[in-house]
Amino acid sequence: MWILMLEAGVALFLLVFIVWWTMFSGRPEERKRPLRDDSQPPRDADQP
Repeated sequence: MWILMLEAGVALFLLVFIVWWTMFSGRPEERKRPLRDDSQPPRDADQP
């Protein structure tokens, strides 16, 4: 019975570790940059 509990604990740890790793991976400057900048109009807006 303790082997099943150990296996479940290892699986839970791996799941949490993978989620944590993917959440905080990547370069920090990419996360600080906004996805879209709405302050400037689109390029084709000045064409009639």
